[in-house]
Amino acid sequence: MSLFKARDWWSTILGEKEEFDQGCLCLADVDNSGNGQDKIIVGSFMGYLRIFNPHPVKTGDGTQAEDLLLEVHLRDPILQVEVGKFVSGTEMLHLAVLHSRKLCVYSVSGTLGNVEHGNQYHIKLMYEHSLQRTACNMAYGPFGGVKGRDLICIQSMDGMLMVFEQESYAFGRFLPGSLLPGPLAYSSRTDSFITVSSCQQVESYKYQVLAFATDVDKKQETEQQKLGSGKRLVVDWTLNIGEQALDICIVPFNQSASSVFVLGERNFFCLKDNGQIRFMKKLDCNPSCFLPYCSVSEGTINTLIGNHNNMLHIYQDVTLKWATQLPHVPVAVRVGCLHDLKGVIVTLSDDGHLQCSYLGTDPSLFQAPKVESRELNYEELDGELKELQKIIKDVKSQGVWPMTEREDDLKVSAVVSPNLDSVSQAANVEVGTDSVPSITVKVTLQNRVVLQKAKLSVYVQPPLVSTCDQCTFDFTVPEMTSTVAFSVYLKRSYTPSELEGNAVVSYSRPTGIPRVIQCKFRLPLKLICLPGQPSKTASHKLTVETNKSPVSLLSLFPDFAIQSDDDQVNVMGFRLLGGSRVTLLASRTSQRYRIQSEQFEDLWLVTNELTYRLQEYFEKQGIKDFACSFSGCLPLQEYFELIDHHFELRINGEKLEELLSERAVQFRAIQRRLLTRFKDKTPAPLQHLDTLLDGTYKQVIALAEAVEENQHSLFQSFARLKSATHLMILLIRLWQKLSAEQTAILEAAFLPLQEDTQELGWEEMVDAAIAHLLKTCLSKSSKEQALSLSSQLNIPKDTSQLKRHITLLCDRLAKGGRLCVSSDAAASQAMVMPGGCTPIPESDLEERSLEDSTELFTNHNHLITEPPMPEVSALQGVLEQ
Repeated sequence: MSLFKARDWWSTILGEKEEFDQGCLCLADVDNSGNGQDKIIVGSFMGYLRIFNPHPVKTGDGTQAEDLLLEVHLRDPILQVEVGKFVSGTEMLHLAVLHSRKLCVYSVSGTLGNVEHGNQYHIKLMYEHSLQRTACNMAYGPFGGVKGRDLICIQSMDGMLMVFEQESYAFGRFLPGSLLPGPLAYSSRTDSFITVSSCQQVESYKYQVLAFATDVDKKQETEQQKLGSGKRLVVDWTLNIGEQALDICIVPFNQSASSVFVLGERNFFCLKDNGQIRFMKKLDCNPSCFLPYCSVSEGTINTLIGNHNNMLHIYQDVTLKWATQLPHVPVAVRVGCLHDLKGVIVTLSDDGHLQCSYLGTDPSLFQAPKVESRELNYEELDGELKELQKIIKDVKSQGVWPMTEREDDLKVSAVVSPNLDSVSQAANVEVGTDSVPSITVKVTLQNRVVLQKAKLSVYVQPPLVSTCDQCTFDFTVPEMTSTVAFSVYLKRSYTPSELEGNAVVSYSRPTGIPRVIQCKFRLPLKLICLPGQPSKTASHKLTVETNKSPVSLLSLFPDFAIQSDDDQVNVMGFRLLGGSRVTLLASRTSQRYRIQSEQFEDLWLVTNELTYRLQEYFEKQGIKDFACSFSGCLPLQEYFELIDHHFELRINGEKLEELLSERAVQFRAIQRRLLTRFKDKTPAPLQHLDTLLDGTYKQVIALAEAVEENQHSLFQSFARLKSATHLMILLIRLWQKLSAEQTAILEAAFLPLQEDTQELGWEEMVDAAIAHLLKTCLSKSSKEQALSLSSQLNIPKDTSQLKRHITLLCDRLAKGGRLCVSSDAAASQAMVMPGGCTPIPESDLEERSLEDSTELFTNHNHLITEPPMPEVSALQGVLEQ
């Protein structure tokens, strides 16, 4: 026996956290190409159906984009996939997909592609059968000796066999004494179904016996026949194997004999057609899957057996001929012909690791090439290079490359109504007692060429919602104009992180090339904010300085003015829907504006609106050198509190999901025990299992509600964290006078996600991005740039490292560092950076010194200390009046 690793020919990872089982893998020429090449069909419990046709450039290559022929989400979990002649009137191969409550048969076909992406594959539903019982598995074959077509038999969870003659339902029969379903296979030579019952017996039932069995009571009407009530059937033969079976496979020896292979928990058996044992083999490891196939030796059969030790054993009858190591535990194994390579072993793990491999070792056939002694003619090479450059220049000048200006097939524009809707369109809102307004947005589409099925998608930041999320347009003639209007309103009682929305249109050009166009629109502040009374005290304050004389707040915010009294021109209050208040103060002489609120994240929208309206005001005056600045301390401590709260909710969510999973396992285990007790012919006492079931059920419901409540809190916390992050980016931009490019880099680092999930959260993404900036453009030396970052993101244990990196980022920006994405620019910057930038701490001593430096940016009394603002006391006196 030789032991080698399986030679990886092609492999890929399917999906993310999807689950698979032995029925989820199939190899066949499903598209009826006729070239003898198999395709890999994989279905998952998440409902995804994928079809692969691997074409690795060299052995061991990963998946390429063109290897995936088709990926469809069928919504329902896929229990099993099979390929056969399932459609009447044709002998073409079709794909049968078994769901828990229905059976679907599809045709798979491909069309030549219009672009370089290759052929396009799609599936078409030929027919489907709705099942009145939950399915477990299925078998197919020419039942009853039919020619040129395959019939399907489905086994339900309660032991009923349902036979379908292609598009029609034939009959259903219960297996006698069935408690739990077992593996099912069909033997075409004996025309019988073979399964393993819960009594640990291999049982064979003739198809003719199943077909001609009568119902228990002939007086019962057809409705009960549909439910499958039948008499106890007569078994053809049985064999007690003394253990549960994992799988059954029928392999023909020759035209006159076939063998029944049964894989048990500790042994695998080979039986004759009449149930007699040909041989059995005791296995050393717990098996996970197997596949028997005909051997090249006369009268023997080879069997591939995968086990839970990541091993694949090849037996010839009972003799172990080869053992190979796999990178995963296989739950399904198949052998097929892929890319003119026969005998490729395809394995699938329960977490979606799909691998095509072969046995043996790779001999070294490399021979060093002979060194050419001829001299190079540089003049000839120079002339050839100039000729190629001329050809490339000519091709570019002919306009072959896609030009956006020339190819405006569709124009999209969005206009926001200047006034709120007279009748609010808000429905099912959760914003307390306030009346929630809505505003109308009109999106106009104008086409230049004929376009079909142009899909418009509207996205606004939660908790803002729109009355129309998606719609489809058909432009049958050129130069058409279509307009769609929808309303936007606040649904929940917390503020959105942005007031900017996106209208995205996806369509396909007449040549088949897909295109996407997006148009952004800005919603007014009055949509989520109402005029309110100014507040004299607040926990959080910010001061924004300008280089121009102060402007009356009534001129900047005429839509929020309560009264036009001269005493109120420098004080204005805002009340956000949901209860929070924000106060804006303007100095008369010092060119400063102060924003204050009880909630730190609520400062963002008003501060951003202030800078936006100031810029717009001075542009209308013809003043181009207007600028805002921020000279106070960065409120890192308040920002870190929001980060900690968001991270705590993520940790709580993980703990609640783990508890819910444990209680669900316990609930199913109790159900199985009760089912066994109820089906027993001699009833036994329940021993308080019903009480335990009821208590576990209540715990499952309570935990599910806790998970849902924590999820809502996490969504709300993430929105507040994004608002605070936007505010921090704005303050850093004003503080260091960053350019638009540098601000875009900062936004990409701090706001990488639109939605937060347990698998990929905000903390690890931002920590990795900031660490990358610290080791590239903000690094102190080339030694730091050479440090490699981890390629795998996991949820951290705490937020201390993230907070240290954010503090260090601000420190290096304060000492002259500048953000850039070019590695050359980063390297040169690291050489000329003022000598104050410190490297990323690598020891406790450096971390302590870094913690001392955080006092430059934070104030632990939760109140931002800033330079005294003139006339603030006078403004406070106005408020007291």
